[in-house]
Parts: sequence; structure tokens; C-alpha cells
Amino acid sequence: MTTHTPEGEAVTDLILAIFLAYGRIMKSGDALLDDLGITGARWQILGAIKNSPKTVAQIARRYELSRQGVLWNVQGLVKDGLVEFVANPDHKRAKLLVFTDLGRKTHDEIEMRQRVWSNALGRSLGLQDVEAATRCVQSLGELMKGSETEDADLASSDIS
Repeated sequence: MTTHTPEGEAVTDLILAIFLAYGRIMKSGDALLDDLGITGARWQILGAIKNSPKTVAQIARRYELSRQGVLWNVQGLVKDGLVEFVANPDHKRAKLLVFTDLGRKTHDEIEMRQRVWSNALGRSLGLQDVEAATRCVQSLGELMKGSETEDADLASSDIS
């Protein structure tokens, strides 16, 4: 049986901390925007189309989510009148998602609240720690990119 190296134990602790932080971030984001009817997942979609229209598939690829999950949230946003589909000049069937007037106003409100929220968090954490944590999490993400099959092969070889 393989045991953790000190580095392996530290990475395990980091991953578990990221899982916990993610859950708390989503819960806090949901609370921050509850009166607007926006969840963290919907917030992510609105942010994806902030600067330019996107297809559901493009949003799913950008955040490495399932198309079905993104589509489910998009359908809720459409129903609530925050976004709409428009013709895509590059593709007949894959329509582009854009803000409605209400959606743009809602997104502007979300951004204002997010700035206040993140400024307060940043003051508590300190710039150097936030920048170091960002670099570490980005590096971990890069190491994970494309390693799903390699990891499965490694895990199965440890079992035998």
C-alpha cells in the first residue's frame, strides 16, 4: 500500500480545503443574491456572457461543466426574462445567449454586490496571501488538466 509523502498529504489537505471553500462560496453567493433569484450557477452563466454572447456549449466548455447542466440553468434564466437566445451567424442551430434589458440590469447589480463582497474578503485575507493562493490553485488546476485518464490508470495500479 502506498502512503502519502509530506507533499502528497499537503495536496490532499489543499484539495479538501478547496472542496469546503467551494461549497461555502456557493452558499454565500446564493445568500448574497437570493433576493434577485440568482444562484451561484446562474451567476456563473451571466458572467460568461458579460462581454459577448455565447452558446450553451461554449459556456459549458469554458467552465468544464455538462451542457445539460448549463442548459437547465439557462432555461431558468430565459423563463425569468434575464437572457434570451438570438440567431448565431456562425451556426444555424446553436443559438447565442444574450442579456435582456432586465438581465443586464440584474448583472450590473450582481457586479456591484460582488465588488463589495470581494473587497471585504480581500481586506481580511491580504493581497499577498490571495495572490499566492491564486497561483497555487491555478497550478493545481493546470496539473489536473487532461490527467483524468492518467489518474485512473495510476489509481488502479496502486490497488493491485
